[in-house]
Amino acid sequence: MTPDADLALLSRLRFVTRKRKRGGTWGERRSTRRGTGLEFADYRDYTPGDDPRRVDWNLYARLDRPYVRLHEEEEDLAAMVLLDGSASMAWGEGEAARWPAVQRLAVALGAMALLGGDTLGGAIGQSTSSGTFWGPNRGRGLLPAWQAWCVNLTPGGATVPAEALRTLPGRPGLALLLTDGYDLAGLSAGLAALAGRGHEVVLLHLLTPDELNPTLRGDLRLVDAETGDKREVTVDGAALDAYQRRLAEWQAELRALAGKHGGRYALLRTDIPLRRMLLDDLRRAWIIR
Repeated sequence: MTPDADLALLSRLRFVTRKRKRGGTWGERRSTRRGTGLEFADYRDYTPGDDPRRVDWNLYARLDRPYVRLHEEEEDLAAMVLLDGSASMAWGEGEAARWPAVQRLAVALGAMALLGGDTLGGAIGQSTSSGTFWGPNRGRGLLPAWQAWCVNLTPGGATVPAEALRTLPGRPGLALLLTDGYDLAGLSAGLAALAGRGHEVVLLHLLTPDELNPTLRGDLRLVDAETGDKREVTVDGAALDAYQRRLAEWQAELRALAGKHGGRYALLRTDIPLRRMLLDDLRRAWIIR
C-alpha cells in the first residue's frame, strides 16, 4: 500500500501543527532536533519506541515510572490517525472507492509520523465494536505493523465517533479524522471530545466522484447504507441543482465545525492519486509541508 519509492517522500513530509510552548504561546512546529544541546523544558510519559537514552533514570528510581526529558526547541508530536468505520465508508467501486482511499491515506499519514520520529496512534470508531486502537507507538520499524493494522480494518455499522474518541489512549496531539462526514451530530460531539482533551483537530472529508457529481437520473429507490431505510426519489435537473447547493452548504458546515474547535478542514476526492493528495491538497490546506 505504500511502495518503497514513496518512503523517501513520506520521510521528508511533516505535519503542520501548533504546539504549546512555555509561557502559554502557540508556535508552528519547526525543528527536527531531539534534544542534543538544547535547554531542558519539561517531562512527558515514556512511550514504546522512545530512545532509552532520553529517559531520566534518576526520576525513574524515585517514582518507579519512566519519563522522557523534553527540550525547549524540540518538536514532540503525538499524531492520532482516526478512521470513521461506519458502513457508508465502503461506498464506491473500483479505483475511486472510498475505503481503499482511506486506507492508503491512513497508511501514508502514519508513515509520516513514524518516519519523522513522532508518536503514532490509530483508532477506528464504529457501532459494531467499542473501538479498535493501535499504539501509541514510536519507531520507523513499526511501519509494517501499522500498515497491516490499516489493511485489515473493515467498515460496518453506524457512526459513533464521540464514544470512540472519548476513550483514545495516549497524550494530546494532532488528531487527523478521516470521514465521509455524513453524521454531522456525531462529528460535532466527536470533535468536541477531541478538543476537550487538548487535541488539535484536522477533519479530512473524503468523497467519491459520484457523490460530488452524481450521474443518476430518473425514478430511483435509495437505500441508506447504515440504517437500511429506503426512500423513493425522482432525480432530474432541478434535483441535481438542489443537491449541488446542499453539497456546498454541507462542506461549509463541516469547515465551520472544525474551525469552531480550533481545527482545520480539507475536502479530498477519492479518485485523486495519493501522491497528488499529499503534495497538492493537504499542502494547500496547510496540513502537511
